[in-house]
Amino acid sequence: MKNLCIIPARGGSKRIPRKNIINFLGKPLIAYSIENALNSGIFDEVVLSSDDEEIIEVALKYGVKVPFVRDENLSDDYTSSTAVVQNAIEILQSQNQIYDNTCCLYATAPLLNKDILKQAYEKFIQNQSKFLFAATEFEYPIQRAFYLNENNQVHMFNEKHYKSRSQDLTKAYHDAGAFYFGTSKAWLEEDFMFKPHSSVFILPRNLVCDIDTIQDLEFAKILYKANQCL
Repeated sequence: MKNLCIIPARGGSKRIPRKNIINFLGKPLIAYSIENALNSGIFDEVVLSSDDEEIIEVALKYGVKVPFVRDENLSDDYTSSTAVVQNAIEILQSQNQIYDNTCCLYATAPLLNKDILKQAYEKFIQNQSKFLFAATEFEYPIQRAFYLNENNQVHMFNEKHYKSRSQDLTKAYHDAGAFYFGTSKAWLEEDFMFKPHSSVFILPRNLVCDIDTIQDLEFAKILYKANQCL
């Protein structure tokens, strides 16, 4: 069984310029994902999908393969990760590189480690599901969420849960924005993985941080340092 890891990393990040290669505690942010993928021992090949020369140059120094440069029309703000992975699989197949399973590993997941990837892969194989992705539990019951209307007035989405005890409410989870295992066949056939054909690998909150702002980046550094002490 051959396994592929694809690390998407476009150059056009807006809120944090050059986010994928920004300095993160002495190394480019993307280096953590590359090293974890290579050191996990579960992938036959670790491939970068990028449209950016500087990102490619930096990533190559850490041992990733770059057999193609991503097309510009797959590098805008609206292109999904699924489309990027599908494109990579198809290009590699055209080069006679065929893989049974493919993992999409985000370049912005420095809180992971090689053992988490190994454990997730083992669960993916054991479950025999089309996909397995990282998720984490919401910190607060989503059933008690509210919104503000155009007049800034408070409205609950569902008032019936106002007096419910937290322990009586169904736990809710969200995508951790870290990694997504899938059979290569499923990646090419499916355009949505949040369905019963998928399973999840639950991560604790201290291993999850969506890095979209400078504040997120600094918080991720704090979490990383704290995790090293656990």
